[in-house]
Formats: sequence, structure tokens, C-alpha cells
Amino acid sequence: MDIAKYREMFLTEAAEHLQNMVSLLVELEAAPEDRNGIAALFREAHSIKGMAATMSYSATAQLAHHLEDQLDNCRSLGQISSTQIDYLLAAVDLLEGLLQDIRQQLPERSVEAFIQGEIPHQGLELLESVSCSEDLDNSNLLIHLRLEETVAAPGPRLLVLLKKLEEFGRLLETIPAEENILQGEISRTLEVRLKTDLSQEQIFTRLQKYSELAEITFPPEQIVEKQRKQQAVTTTVRVGTDLLDHFINLTGELITNRYCLQTAAAERNWSGLNEGLGQLARLVKNLHHQVLQVRMMPLATVTDRLPRTVRDLCRSSGKEVEFVVDGASIELDRAIIEALTDPLTHMVRNAIDHGIEQQGRVRIKAWRERDQVLIQISDNGRGIDPEKIRQRALQCGLLSPVQAENIRDYDLYQLICHPGFSTVEEITETSGRGVGMDVVKTAVERLGGILMIDSVAGEGSRMTMKLPLSVAIVRMLLIESAGSLLGLPITRVLQTLEVSPAEVRTSGKQLVITLQGELLPLLSLRKILRQPKGQVKKLLSLVVTEVLGRKIGLVVDRLVGQQEVFVQGLPAPFDRLRGNNGGAILGDGRIMFLLDLQPLLEKRRKKEA
Repeated sequence: MDIAKYREMFLTEAAEHLQNMVSLLVELEAAPEDRNGIAALFREAHSIKGMAATMSYSATAQLAHHLEDQLDNCRSLGQISSTQIDYLLAAVDLLEGLLQDIRQQLPERSVEAFIQGEIPHQGLELLESVSCSEDLDNSNLLIHLRLEETVAAPGPRLLVLLKKLEEFGRLLETIPAEENILQGEISRTLEVRLKTDLSQEQIFTRLQKYSELAEITFPPEQIVEKQRKQQAVTTTVRVGTDLLDHFINLTGELITNRYCLQTAAAERNWSGLNEGLGQLARLVKNLHHQVLQVRMMPLATVTDRLPRTVRDLCRSSGKEVEFVVDGASIELDRAIIEALTDPLTHMVRNAIDHGIEQQGRVRIKAWRERDQVLIQISDNGRGIDPEKIRQRALQCGLLSPVQAENIRDYDLYQLICHPGFSTVEEITETSGRGVGMDVVKTAVERLGGILMIDSVAGEGSRMTMKLPLSVAIVRMLLIESAGSLLGLPITRVLQTLEVSPAEVRTSGKQLVITLQGELLPLLSLRKILRQPKGQVKKLLSLVVTEVLGRKIGLVVDRLVGQQEVFVQGLPAPFDRLRGNNGGAILGDGRIMFLLDLQPLLEKRRKKEA
């Protein structure tokens, strides 16, 4: 039997069983004598064993069978101990590693040492120790390299860097792999796991002489494993038969409508043609709704993984945290759900690490507002100290003394999303490196959303993501600049208005207007895109949006209007153009590009600095 065609189905179902096991184990820690929970856990392990055995994945079946024996003993005793829960969670991590091996069509890693008790049962550390036990020791380094944007041929340059790194030690793993670069994969970043006797400082010094390198960092150990998981995400989805029936019915109605339109056109029956077009519009709208339903996934897909994260953090920090999720059934586009995994994890970790002092509550709440979803992560901890942020921003040069004195708390809190910004003095496993919130904000804005931060000292913090339901069909504000048609997601637009040039004044070197009692800096879209200057107009068209943690007034040539568009990604290498988030074809045949202001303004700010 050819089992290859069933591999994706096996991987999808096995991953669901593993996620169920993690959820059950976390729940059993609070109720260790829950016989129903233990029985449910046993059934999950039994299902994995049966599927793996059918697919001839012997190591996976062997480990699942071992777990089945352990859980059978717990079922007989009617309880499960904390030590056993730790052991089973470590086993789940190892099973996830085995699934990765299968997904990448690699030989399954050995499970004998774990089953015989020769490997310490330490959660995620186990997965690392088993997957490459001969390689992971204190001489291992992860190195992240990023090329300058001006490097014309990144592929050959990365190959040169790989040869240089081989002089420092033994390359254990690279992302992208050397063969992928040779086959033409375009990348300006290189992640390398290196076994070496050299220190970070020695390697950094030797690589600094390469002027084409824009960044040389040594990230946390988990990054290669994380990227491997991201690359291995399956794109299969399950569709209910009722939804398939809807598609069949819609297809039949569309076929009938096509013949009606053809008949009306042949007979020059204009009223029949108009009626048919109206019916076509209704059918297409219905089809669009049904297709979106296929892509929709509940937020629980992400939040169900977080109790394990909270448990592990509490165990390592000695804190007691109640974790609550409201609105996990809210559905969003699959692409948004996948992009939310890291932001949600970052914010939950930050809430526990920075917010909760010893005991507290972390809550995720999701709800819908028309065509948007709001996801709020809150805690009842110490809150954010605005004065501490103010002082740190002054030290980093992000604010001048005058700005620091007059800035609003809302804008001040947005500074924690600045790359490299951190108020933590001591670097820990979860914080202190200045990464995290910049990742969150970038991910949210790439989805066409907005991140809002609010806090009260001594009462806690709230971080709210305002997101569209879908990234495929998006309502856009169409704008024009130097004859080019561009789009901004409506979710990123705070306000549009027209002002007289007489209302514009200068504050230092910055043009500003007064809007609702506050100074709003103005930026010309033509200047940002390096387009020629336009003619002076009687009224300036402005789009008020938020970029890099502050409100700006974007000066455009013309506000065209709003429209729902089907967003498509651009093919390589155009997908790497800075400031572009894809494109769309409008009803009149014109092509519109989606504008991403943040990278454009980041580049401009670096040049000014």
C-alpha cells in the first residue's frame, strides 16, 4: 500500500491528538483524580499508536504505546501525579519532534533512551536533547546574519559567508539550506547553528569586516526549531459536508445564471440582462461568503496551546497565575490565525514576566465589532511605569527632553514596541533583549490591524489587537499619488480630511497641523516614495493613520474612495519590495498596490539618524 498519500492526513490528525493531550494534562494538574480526564488522555495516546502503526511509523507507534501503558497504570490507580504529568508532557514534545521528522521525510529519531529513562524529563529541553544529542552542548552557537538591502546578489554572498563560517567550526544546520540557495532561493538572512570553540565576541569581530552585513546577532537557541515548525505548516483544512453541498448548489445556480445572461444578450433583452447581472452579483457575494467560511478557524486553534506556556512559565518563575480565555470560538481567516501565534505568546509571556509579581490573572478576551475582531490580553499586575519608559526613551535618544515632557501616555506606551527597546535590567529566558513587542506590532500591522496599549500603574495592563476578519478580501481606502493608485486597509485609517495649506505650520523642521487640540505631523507620500513634487492645491488631502507608535497625517494627491478588493501576493522577487503588501486588480482593470508604511518610514528614520 502506498502510504505517502495519507501522510498529510496522518500528520494533521496526530497533531490534533497531541494538542488535546497537552490541554488534558494541564487540566489534570489542577484535578489529578479526574478519572474521565485520564481516560480521555489514554484514548488520545491509543489513537496515535493505532494511526502510527498503520502508517508503519515504528518509533512514533512505540512511544505512543509506551504512553498508553503509563496511562493505563494511572487509570487503574484513579489519579495522576505531578511527576507523571511532567513526564508525559516531555513525551508529547518528543512526539512532536517525531512528527517533524515524518513531515520532512527524515528517519524517525530514536526513542529508546527516553523510554528506558536515560533522558531527563524536562519538557522542551528533552526535544532538543533527543533530536541532536551529539550536537547540543556549550560549544553550540546560533548565529543570525542579515545582508544590507543594497546587496545586489544575496544568494552568492550567503554562500561565501557559509564557507567562511565553516572555518570557525562545524555547521550543524542552516536556514535556508545551502542546496536551497544553490537552487535559487532568495533570502537576505541566514540562520546558522555552529559547533565551535570560538566565543561570540571572536566570531562577531571576524564577521564585522564584511561590510555587506547589516546585522550579526546570536539569538536564543529555540529559533531554528521554531522556523522549522513554521516552514512545515500544512495547508490542509477540513470542510464540512454541508459546506460542500452549498458549493454544489451555488455552482448549479451560477451555471443557470450564465445561460440566462447568454440568452438575454443574444435576444438584446436589456431588462433580462440587468436582472441576470443582479442575480449574478447576489450569487458571487454568497460564494464569497461560503469560501471565507472554508478559511475561517476559531481563535481556540491558538489559545488552546497557551495553557502549556503559562504552566511552564509559572513552574520556572514560581508564580501563580490564573489563565482565562473568553471568546475562543470567534473565527478569523486561517492566515490571520497562523500569524497570531507568536504575538499572543509574546504578550502572555510579557504579562506573566513583567506584569504579575507573584499571584495574578492573565485574560484573553475576543469579540467582534462589525467586520473586525478585537483581541485583548490583560493582566491585573503592576502595570507599566510611564516614567521608567520616559527615562529609557531619553537615554536611547527616542525622545527629546521637550517631547518627553509633553508626550501622552498612550504614545509613550507605544515606545515599548520600538525594536531593541527594553526597561529590564537583567536578561532572562523570557525578557530583557528588547525583542517581543516590536514583533507583535509588526505582525499586527502587516495583517492590516492596529495594536493599542493601555495601562494603569498598580492595576495592570491591556493590549488590544484590532484585526480584520480576512486578509484575502479586504476593504481598502484607495488613494492616488503621482498617478499611482495605492491602497490602505480601512482598519489602519483613523480619519480622512481635507485642510487648507494655510492651516499648516512648522514645528522645528516638521510640518504640522492642529487636529482635535493636538499637533499632527504631516508626511508627504510623494516624498516617501521618492516621486516628483506635485502642483500646489487649494486643499490638501490627508489620511490620518498610526505608524511606528505615533499618529501622522499622510498627504496624498487624491482620496479616491473605498472598495473591497481581492489581495494577492506578488511573485518573487517583487514580494521583497519594501513598503509593498501585495496587489489587487480593480473592476476597471487597473492594478492597485497595497501600501505598507512602516518599513518605508523605518528606513527613512535610520537614514536621518
